[in-house]
Amino acid sequence: MNCEVCHLNELEVEQLEIREVLRCILHTIVFHRALGLIRPKDVDSEIFEITYVQCGVAEVEKKIEEKIDQFVAWVEKHPNKKSQICLSFYELKNKQAAWFGNKTERLIWENWYINLNVLHPKAHSSKPHHAKVVVGTEVNMLNERSTRRAALESSLREVLFQIIKFVNDKKDHIPPVPNVEGVSFPYEITISSSSDSTFGMDMLKRMLQTGHPTML
Repeated sequence: MNCEVCHLNELEVEQLEIREVLRCILHTIVFHRALGLIRPKDVDSEIFEITYVQCGVAEVEKKIEEKIDQFVAWVEKHPNKKSQICLSFYELKNKQAAWFGNKTERLIWENWYINLNVLHPKAHSSKPHHAKVVVGTEVNMLNERSTRRAALESSLREVLFQIIKFVNDKKDHIPPVPNVEGVSFPYEITISSSSDSTFGMDMLKRMLQTGHPTML
């Protein structure tokens, strides 16, 4: 089976921005790969001037929020590593396994790699400062944060357009839709450091694993 791969542009985010960034990206990908009957709903981002679409399926929202919680916890434990999430779509095939019965094989047909560089706040000096200096420093920090967030919003928009372009360009590898109600394909979301050399091997192992699918 042909497996298509999309590496999304890396985004620099602060810890408080992680949740909204991942909501925008993950829900956009899932919505565009939901080929069954759904009730889409527009969602306005809490911190960006961006509106994205969710599938309107409670199970999808719950699963994505759980994975975002796991990712935030992972970042807190690995503060100096660039972080990566992989969203994989797959189908299940029954594989003939000789005398001990059939074996279910998980065949990944699409991988999405979301790369985040999480910025951590700089430690402030404990030395006393003149009041005007402190105020000036705070104003500069606010201006710098505002400028950086505007740049992030622009970069996030580019990533969302990157997703839309990919789903419009890459269609031939999509397997037959397994049902016509709700979100169609099983999936998994994996969290790892983008520099982790074992990540690729873990993904390869998952392609050979058996088990019940996590449905979107």
